[in-house]
Amino acid sequence: MVSVPPVKGLVLAGGQSIRMANDKAAMLYRGQPMLTRAAELLAHELEDVRVSVRADQVDDAIRSRHDLVEDQLEGIGPAAGILSAHLEQPDCAWLVIACDMPLLNASLISELLAARDAGFDATAWASADDGAPEPLCSIYEPGTLAAFLAQVRSGGSPSPRSWLANARIRLLDSPGPDLLNSANTQAELEQMKGGTGSPSGATRQDEYE
Repeated sequence: MVSVPPVKGLVLAGGQSIRMANDKAAMLYRGQPMLTRAAELLAHELEDVRVSVRADQVDDAIRSRHDLVEDQLEGIGPAAGILSAHLEQPDCAWLVIACDMPLLNASLISELLAARDAGFDATAWASADDGAPEPLCSIYEPGTLAAFLAQVRSGGSPSPRSWLANARIRLLDSPGPDLLNSANTQAELEQMKGGTGSPSGATRQDEYE
């Protein structure tokens, strides 16, 4: 019998939060730092949860409370965190989420894990915007991460979205127009706090470059 790789959790928190103008990881959503909330969502389902950070963030007060994966690659956006986790534990699948998705909930994590099929390159929710795989709420299998790493090291695109567009995906129907949205600005975060969702389906990739 072929063994199925275990799944570990990864919260991407190495971005520069340029549009927010404040550190997203520390921004409060319903009284809780967004990073803390994201890590707890994964911890409800997974025993091993890591937080990806840049080298200059390892001593940060919020991030240092968690098990960290320090970026081993630079200048490639969210792929730095995803691929650095793969380099640390190459035999694992990684359920990757961004720290700036305040409307993401436990049931979506549970459903994603239940639908996981290790025979595919990844298991992902479809974006409500265009139906494409949502790269920052997905389970990446170890084989596809190895291939993605090889592509990046050879000078190819480091975009997780572009990679998934050409991969074999177990694609789940979009859970709705707002649940996978990010809070890219203070105004968007305040609107989400009010329960009205985000004014746009902005991607998370921009903020984690």
